[in-house]
Amino acid sequence: MAAAYSLISTFFSNSPSPSTAFSRSPNTKSIFSLSRHRVCLHRSPNLTTFALHNHHNHSSQAPLSSALDSLLVLCTSVALSFSLFVADVDSASAFVVTAPRKLQNDELATVRLFQENTPSVVYITNLAARQDAFTLDVLEVPQGSGSGFVWDKDGHIVTNYHVIRGASDLRVTLADQTTYDARVVGFDQDKDVAVLRVDAPKEKLRPIPVGVSADLLVGQKVYAIGNPFGLDHTLTTGVISGLRREISSAATGRPIQDVIQTDAAINPGNSGGPLLDSSGSLIGINTAIYSPSGASSGVGFSIPVDTVSGIVDQLVRFGKVTRPILGIKFAPDQSVEQLGVSGVLVLDAPANGPAGKAGLLPTKRDAYGRLILGDIITSVNGKKVSNGSDLYRILDQCKVGDTVTVEVLRGDHIEKIPVLLEPKPDES
Repeated sequence: MAAAYSLISTFFSNSPSPSTAFSRSPNTKSIFSLSRHRVCLHRSPNLTTFALHNHHNHSSQAPLSSALDSLLVLCTSVALSFSLFVADVDSASAFVVTAPRKLQNDELATVRLFQENTPSVVYITNLAARQDAFTLDVLEVPQGSGSGFVWDKDGHIVTNYHVIRGASDLRVTLADQTTYDARVVGFDQDKDVAVLRVDAPKEKLRPIPVGVSADLLVGQKVYAIGNPFGLDHTLTTGVISGLRREISSAATGRPIQDVIQTDAAINPGNSGGPLLDSSGSLIGINTAIYSPSGASSGVGFSIPVDTVSGIVDQLVRFGKVTRPILGIKFAPDQSVEQLGVSGVLVLDAPANGPAGKAGLLPTKRDAYGRLILGDIITSVNGKKVSNGSDLYRILDQCKVGDTVTVEVLRGDHIEKIPVLLEPKPDES
């Protein structure tokens, strides 16, 4: 304040008199002339203002004018110093203009997609019971984690089966960091899908919009949201790099068909999270990566939503999936190839199973210990069966209660046997 007052005082003391500095001249067009105006300071309740009043410049009023000019300089200096003193503004920031952040249209769309869908994604902690070696106390320790997403307002959470496998207790953390105990509604080991349920207020549950996966195209953009390595919600982007891939279930080894391949980074902890299209709709569940190191290598796989929807509906309604089975155990594909035949070799066909009831013969040994090969399934309903994956793929298209015609190679001749498909037994 003192510096400002000193600067103003010095300026006016070194300047010509106001009547000279502001008077008209032939070469200038001054608007105000202090010789023709009297400047008076008026005080109002909220504001200090300066008012200009005209008066006639008489020579007899020169001393008075000079005194008023001096008073003007003093009042102006005090007013300016006071304004600098009371102004609560950083002097540096007052002269810095921050330009608003500008994003491209595609960036804005990505940001909006993440913000709108993050409330639907949850974090799942898998707790296992462990007994302390010294105190013999039973403790619950985290043995794994993964992602999931809200399916409906009733509290159903969808995730991968391998995320919850072996858990004694499960906890679900919502986007607002509130945590709830979860119970298992049902699971499908063959397709690596599980459904949990939490008792959370409906206003905290944001179901994810469900899309379709039948019309997906290679090259279209996809977005994966999850909790990789236990981090908070993370977004990775990429494209669909392949369709109709086939992977094996981590639990049963049964093949999962029509899997989506993507180069969006999927890491441990992303499992069970949603794969979204550019409109923010669910098109798959991130389930596996192809990487020797266990980290993203640009090859990730997602179970298509068309497969997931049917499984979730059955799990929510019945607590299980009624998938048809033949009721056999078959040899590894490599063993059949060594025999020089193409098909599925039946190792066991329990008598109480569909194949056993229909009369399929298992592999056994005779009284001398010699191996007698069982039936080799070569086709089902006229569709060729070359390996176990072909057999599973055909059965996935059938329903419980259907009667299928199983063509088998028995010894050196072909037989066709009708088999009534039964549901898969309940699993604990």
